[in-house]
Amino acid sequence: MEKKILPVLGMACAGCSANVERRLKAMDGMKSVAVSLPGRTAMVEYDESKVTPADMKKVVDAAGFELIIDEETRVDTIEKNSYRLQLRRMAVSWVLALLTMAVSMGWLAVGGRDAANQTMLIIALANMAYCGRQFYANAWRLLVHRSANMDTLVAMSTAISFLFSVFNTFWGEQFWGARGIEWHTYYDASVMIITFVLTGRCLEERAKKSTASAIRSLMGLVPKQAHVVSMGEVCDVPLAAVAKGDIVEVRQGEKVPVDGVVSEGEGGVDESMISGEPLLVGKHAGDRLLAGTIVGEGCLRFRAEQVGSETVLANIIRMVEEAQGSKAPVQRFVDKAALVFVPCVLLLAVLTFVVWMVVGGEAMLPQALLSAVSVLVIACPCAMGLATPTALMVGIGKAAQRGILVKDATAVEQLCRVNAVVIDKTGTLTVPNKDINFKLADDVAIEQRERLKPHAAEAVALLQERGVEVWMMSGDKEEAAAYWAGKTGIKHWKSRCMPQDKENMVRSLQTEGKCVAMVGDGINDSQALALADVSIAMGRGTDVAMDVAQVTLMGDDLRRIPEACQLSQRTVGMIRQNLFWAFIYNIVCIPLAAGLPHVFGFNIQITPMWASALMAMSSVSVVTNSLRLKYKK
Repeated sequence: MEKKILPVLGMACAGCSANVERRLKAMDGMKSVAVSLPGRTAMVEYDESKVTPADMKKVVDAAGFELIIDEETRVDTIEKNSYRLQLRRMAVSWVLALLTMAVSMGWLAVGGRDAANQTMLIIALANMAYCGRQFYANAWRLLVHRSANMDTLVAMSTAISFLFSVFNTFWGEQFWGARGIEWHTYYDASVMIITFVLTGRCLEERAKKSTASAIRSLMGLVPKQAHVVSMGEVCDVPLAAVAKGDIVEVRQGEKVPVDGVVSEGEGGVDESMISGEPLLVGKHAGDRLLAGTIVGEGCLRFRAEQVGSETVLANIIRMVEEAQGSKAPVQRFVDKAALVFVPCVLLLAVLTFVVWMVVGGEAMLPQALLSAVSVLVIACPCAMGLATPTALMVGIGKAAQRGILVKDATAVEQLCRVNAVVIDKTGTLTVPNKDINFKLADDVAIEQRERLKPHAAEAVALLQERGVEVWMMSGDKEEAAAYWAGKTGIKHWKSRCMPQDKENMVRSLQTEGKCVAMVGDGINDSQALALADVSIAMGRGTDVAMDVAQVTLMGDDLRRIPEACQLSQRTVGMIRQNLFWAFIYNIVCIPLAAGLPHVFGFNIQITPMWASALMAMSSVSVVTNSLRLKYKK
């Protein structure tokens, strides 16, 4: 099985991401697919003997989107150019919108009513052709493939407003005037819908970039060039040109470009991006250096061992990207809702039109059209689709900056529910004392054999304050297990544990109805890690433990466990807030747009223009709300 993260361009709402995901999942050989709307990515796991990225591209591109499979394609450049074009179109649209309003309100004299309507017709047509053409092109492509999304709603609502206004411009007096019915044109609605939607998308895009800032800051840890020693001379080369076996020089104040082993020199290195500890770590010949760490003192030469995508930092970035692209259980429900949301909105708009016509007859045709268009515009699935992934992106990104690497979004949703933690002793709570490589007699002080990790007791106390039951499982003898349990304040512990015993303890606690987190660092913890509701590995543990675990803690600070639980609580709280407001927005606004208050004698109507403004701001508010996580301590 092959696993890749592929950029997807052209997605505008939850309907788009759900559509792309559904089409990819339907392909033979696909094991799993997770499409992220804010991340603009598709994380795919597939059998490369049955399906290839080229096959996926054909399916996604045929649906009206663009899947990028060429690794050399600069997606950031494409998105930057697309964003600039969108900004230009938004600016032009605002100019045309103000012109339309000026003519409509009589602030700009262009002649009589007919001349004003014809002027607005030209302005609206120009706005649709230049500023809004993406909506019509996308809607047509989706229609060909029997699908729909937000662009469909925008295209239909603006086209209906425009065509109805064109009819009224040339035949309004003959058709409506002859029947004694007052008539109007709605060019301003057509123009303002496009203007507000473009404005909303630009603001949303800008906010989304902030949600991905954690990835950019991690990428920024790597220098763009390296000093390579060749034939006794030091040459500056691009980072991509550094190969395994090259001797690289790194000077005081510079960042280490790749992973390797020190061959010459002595110095102090700031490894806080890995360990979280701000103190310099002494480095001598034979010591390991990691990409992204900073030389605080001295000058070092080292042999490159892992370069490019093989470095520890590259693996961290990849893990964070995959986690941000993965989906929490609540998001799966939202995705299913998004698939049927747009068709339901179209049906609701038709129903609104029919009800108004049945109740009021021909005289109510303008009101029926106005209400139907308002429903099409205001019922946007964007806010609903952004509610979960934007909060997850910010939460997982902030966790990465704190040295907590989350591999799966499910862990974010589960961590806040954890009420029991099973923790391994050796390597997790304690570390071997390097100053002692022989076995001591039982009556010799236990502390000589190993030492407690810094802040371990504080971390246990913080967990217990949260109401979490902490169990220590150790393969060590009874006296040692009892001693270290007492030192850390752990009330429940077991000694002489085999891997199966740890797994049985996790299963036993789960049987009691507890949500269990397992914390370990060795191969003997992997069974229990795989079974636990949330699995946490230490970053300096074995590869097996880290592969199995959903969360990896960089460094030795165990206070990151309660910190991860707190961050999970805030992230899940933010998701619930976002979903609440997204659903409430539609529940309240759709009846108002349909004209329901008129039934009860209230003259309240959300016009298409205001509907588009409210729709745009609902998406922006959800993303902005998620960004509050970044600034909480």
